[in-house]
Amino acid sequence: MKKLINDPKTVVNESVEGFGQAHADHVTVHPDPLFVTRKDAPREGKVGLVSGGGSGHEPLHAGYVGFGMLDAAVPGAMFTSPTPDAIIPATIAANAGAGVVHIVKNYTGDVLNFETAAEMAEAEGVSVRTVLVNDDVAVEDSLYTAGRRGVAGTVLVEKIAGAAAERGDNLDAVAAIGQRVVDNVRSMGVALSACTVPHAGVPSFELADNEIEIGIGIHGEPGRRRIPMENADAITDHLLEPILADLKPSPGEKVLLFVNGMGGTPTSELYIVYRHAAKVLETAGLVVERSLVGNYITALEMQGCSISVLRLDDEMTELWDAPVNTPALRWGM
Repeated sequence: MKKLINDPKTVVNESVEGFGQAHADHVTVHPDPLFVTRKDAPREGKVGLVSGGGSGHEPLHAGYVGFGMLDAAVPGAMFTSPTPDAIIPATIAANAGAGVVHIVKNYTGDVLNFETAAEMAEAEGVSVRTVLVNDDVAVEDSLYTAGRRGVAGTVLVEKIAGAAAERGDNLDAVAAIGQRVVDNVRSMGVALSACTVPHAGVPSFELADNEIEIGIGIHGEPGRRRIPMENADAITDHLLEPILADLKPSPGEKVLLFVNGMGGTPTSELYIVYRHAAKVLETAGLVVERSLVGNYITALEMQGCSISVLRLDDEMTELWDAPVNTPALRWGM
């Protein structure tokens, strides 16, 4: 195993410390328990947004702390849910008197720990709503979940719900727009190679040189099937077909197309995937109104990508376009 680390046991703490130093104009790192908040204090009366999950998916979630997205993020150990003792103070810190929305990916540990933290925060007088992200169409249940996994669609939920909170929507309205994104986004990924979790020291799964895994999860969970390597257009078709079959968009509808890198794929290859995906959507009569391409929710150094398609309405488009200023996503400021 070759990694730019000092000790597998200190990877997360040292990484978040460096992140805080590099983005001190955006965030404040709270080391014990570990969570990250916006540098500026929450605006009085603004709904707070908190998310979190296992580390190894950077820039998710701490990279999206800032104006127009999250007020706090809670990094867990590598590929491991954060615990309530960190989620609770992050929730309290994000509260500005209007309550807090938890955005939670559908993994059993995340669901249970955020649920416990929400109950404890409520006992402290903070109103909490939860938006559960389950956009992965690859499998219904996995090693980590009951039901569908939450994957790249989480970024879109955080952006759109964050913009709604920034414009002054109340707690239930912010949760509702977040849920609307969940209801209208579908994702699926592919792995060309495995990643290595530092404390494990060995790849999380094995693929032959000529094999790929269709429908992989962001922790290396098994997908739908393992097939021989194909070209980019064929792989893109394998990902888009189940997305469109599940989402069932109608011709003429507007969509956001999101091609996400898993950490080890060159951006040039992601654009090749985007090129064909956009062509497929347009052939199906859909209007690709907005797009996002890059490494936004990763699985360490895994080679591969995911595709997400979000059915847009006018309000979601307006909220997507709204200004955002975070370490990993910024425009319109």
